[in-house]
Amino acid sequence: MSTVIVGAGQAGLVTAYHLGRLGQPAVVLDARDRVGDSWRERYDSLRLFSPGMADGLPGLPFPGPRHEFPTARLMGDYLEQYAAAMELPVRTGVRVERVSRRGGGFTVETSQGELDADDVVIATGGHTRPYVPDLARDLDPVILQLHSTGYRNPSQLQAGPVLVVGASHSGADLALEAAAEHETSLAGKIHGQIPVGNGGPGSVVADHVIMFAAMHVLTLRTPVGRRLAQRFRHHGAPLERPKKADLERAGVVLLPHRVTGTRDGLPVLDDGRVLDVRNVLWCTGFREDWSWIEGLPLAEDGYPRQQRGVVDDVEGLYFMGLPFQYAAASGLVLGASRDGRYVAEHIAARRGAQVSAGAAAT
Repeated sequence: MSTVIVGAGQAGLVTAYHLGRLGQPAVVLDARDRVGDSWRERYDSLRLFSPGMADGLPGLPFPGPRHEFPTARLMGDYLEQYAAAMELPVRTGVRVERVSRRGGGFTVETSQGELDADDVVIATGGHTRPYVPDLARDLDPVILQLHSTGYRNPSQLQAGPVLVVGASHSGADLALEAAAEHETSLAGKIHGQIPVGNGGPGSVVADHVIMFAAMHVLTLRTPVGRRLAQRFRHHGAPLERPKKADLERAGVVLLPHRVTGTRDGLPVLDDGRVLDVRNVLWCTGFREDWSWIEGLPLAEDGYPRQQRGVVDDVEGLYFMGLPFQYAAASGLVLGASRDGRYVAEHIAARRGAQVSAGAAAT
């Protein structure tokens, strides 16, 4: 097997597409039962931050209105249709447990046995392990606690006030939703907001500007892109939908403070305030675990040391879908095809060099 791609989201699928166009054999492995389940498992109200015109992959336009923002479930269904229409070599229900070097290639250990590979593309994205702070263990057991990955809709909440911890995209979404029926507070620093787009006045023009910036301006080649990369990865992105004013109009109490401890089983802010709540939604992001990839070099920020998805220190190892892998668009559907094409072309060029070297040796 020449290339094993781990993960059948948009990043893995589009890499397989470009490899196929270059005549390079590959297989895509995914632990879930259906392609697209990584989207279907998100909260019910989630909508993409890019409009339909930016959510298609090469060879199959995204169905539906160009300027509307599709639901996560529609995105999952589209990816399943894409894999079928492009006849991509996807194997679902296969969990990858370890990737290690063997000779000049790799051994990929899975829940269904081992595979040998010349190249491996890790396309699991940059959000793999939900993070909840240790202090959660000290909250009163009567308080319902959910990480954003376990939240689906307000029917899961129990009666009483809600505290949402983490003021980035998911935190703002869940706080707005909870506020319809619950006294709701949102704790955490808001890292700015995009003042236009996502359905507001002037949205169509603004969406084009935002997409252009995400693809071509906010990249690791520009000073502003390099500055934003660390903020995006570790401090949360600016609000797109909803905005701060939307939250305030809905009655959400904005608390620009961290939750730092507990007192008598209740959460405590860093200013000493104790919050008497009955629900806590942890929108505290993720922590990455790369321990299952043998010999992976990490940068100072804890992410793999790579250039546009190419791990120079481990020949034949690649990444796709990392936050700000090359640009702000890298973690979005919008930027997947460009990144996937770059990685696929690198694999094809490497394979061609190996063939040429082998021929010369004979």
